[in-house]
Amino acid sequence: MKIQIRFGAIALYLWLGLITSSSAANHPENSQKILHLLNRISFGPRSGDIDRVRSQGIENYIKQQLAPENIPEPQNLTERINSLETLRKTPAELSAEYNNILRKPGEKPTPESRSAARQKARFILQQAVQARLLRATESPRQLQEVMVDFWYNHFNVSSDKGLNRLWMGVYEQEAIRPHALGKFRDLLGATARHPAMLYYLDNWQNTDPKSRGARGRFQGLNENYARELMELHSLGVRGGYSQQDVIALARIFTGWGFPRNPDRTDGYRFYFDADRHDFSDKVFLGKTIKGSGESEGEQALDILANSPATAKHISYKLAQYFVADDPPNSLVEILSRRFLETKGDIRAVLNTLFRSREFWDAKNYGAKFKTPYQYVISAVRSTDKNVENFQPLYGNLQQLGMPLYGCPTPDGYKNTQDVWLNPDAIARRLNFATALAGDRLSLNSPPVNPNESGWMLPLPSITVNSPVPKSRVEPVDPLQLANTLGNNFSAKTQSAIDSSPANLRAALILGSPEFMYK
Repeated sequence: MKIQIRFGAIALYLWLGLITSSSAANHPENSQKILHLLNRISFGPRSGDIDRVRSQGIENYIKQQLAPENIPEPQNLTERINSLETLRKTPAELSAEYNNILRKPGEKPTPESRSAARQKARFILQQAVQARLLRATESPRQLQEVMVDFWYNHFNVSSDKGLNRLWMGVYEQEAIRPHALGKFRDLLGATARHPAMLYYLDNWQNTDPKSRGARGRFQGLNENYARELMELHSLGVRGGYSQQDVIALARIFTGWGFPRNPDRTDGYRFYFDADRHDFSDKVFLGKTIKGSGESEGEQALDILANSPATAKHISYKLAQYFVADDPPNSLVEILSRRFLETKGDIRAVLNTLFRSREFWDAKNYGAKFKTPYQYVISAVRSTDKNVENFQPLYGNLQQLGMPLYGCPTPDGYKNTQDVWLNPDAIARRLNFATALAGDRLSLNSPPVNPNESGWMLPLPSITVNSPVPKSRVEPVDPLQLANTLGNNFSAKTQSAIDSSPANLRAALILGSPEFMYK
């Protein structure tokens, strides 16, 4: 208890110092730039990363990260990802396996079959979580992992809705990852056609009420996807569209969904049902789209992807994610022009961003408050932990208010300080920092009974006093941790670290304001 009180008092002192003092960290300018780069285009440095970037040069590091296909993945990482068999299955295969467990043909589900099906769903989600966390903490293709985080939130689909709990991993694998540094139009198309998005925003039921296929649960127009496609995915809330455009777009996407009886035919896959489509001509954003069937949707996606409003909306979000909560208009304009010039080439837009004056403005160094996901991943990376057990990381993300794949609203998790910085959140982060620094999370030990239903349930808080066999405890070395982070501490933080007991120093580093910001 005395250790906890001592740590809490020092941590509070550091956070009050952040509010009342503007003292900057004292280290060489080049190291400061390298740390800024690593904090923004990766999930933070691992041991030796600052020296590696200094050796190869900032310019070469940026080029390397913008071309992840040329960065070899460690064999151990590849083997571990390949061992997660559910990631290699299609939505149709996953749903078929689930339904075969839930009930036999012609029979109703039993309590036992429902329980087994729930366990199957949890296992599928568990593997998706494990793959994401494994890649984020260990992959050298860090910018790709950062952009997967960005785009997943932009095109958010929640595991809380029905069948989507089966499809989180495959949605990320099929719709997000292949296009994270590609063309924005390809992202729009891949997400629009994916079963996870079709189900999440209800377009699978979107039907022309006058069509011959309008019966049963397919009886009317559903505007959900059309509205979110414009408001969140492309034009933005001030993108210049009207309610009439929402209706027109919903009519354009009638019939985009699944086969009528997916459980009994060829499963959940994209299917255009001409019997439910509105074949009349539509006027969308001032342009006439002739009634022609499935191709109408592709024309609408082309219009949205090439809109100046979309360029500005995406550019603003990228600038906010990588530069500042309130990004400079000058940067947004530069990125918007680049977006339009390259027809939405994400790699080209990021290349412009990472070389911009605004990105390298010293006032933006250490000014972005990490989201819980960024904080947890950066903490694990900085300590060089070999993670075999992802259960504690998933549980702590739940406690910090950011369960992976768990954002219930289509706008995804925010990345601004006003959402995540509050006293309760800081207390929970400090608790996590203490447990991680003291090796109280058992990250390097395989989880007990990993396939049982309890794996994905919220975990109780893990504190410095949580029992772990002493023979397995390997506390974080504070000197090595400080060096990994470039000794990026203000005079006040450094003084607090130096004057603290050795067993508190690593936790203080991970709980410091300098580490919680990037």
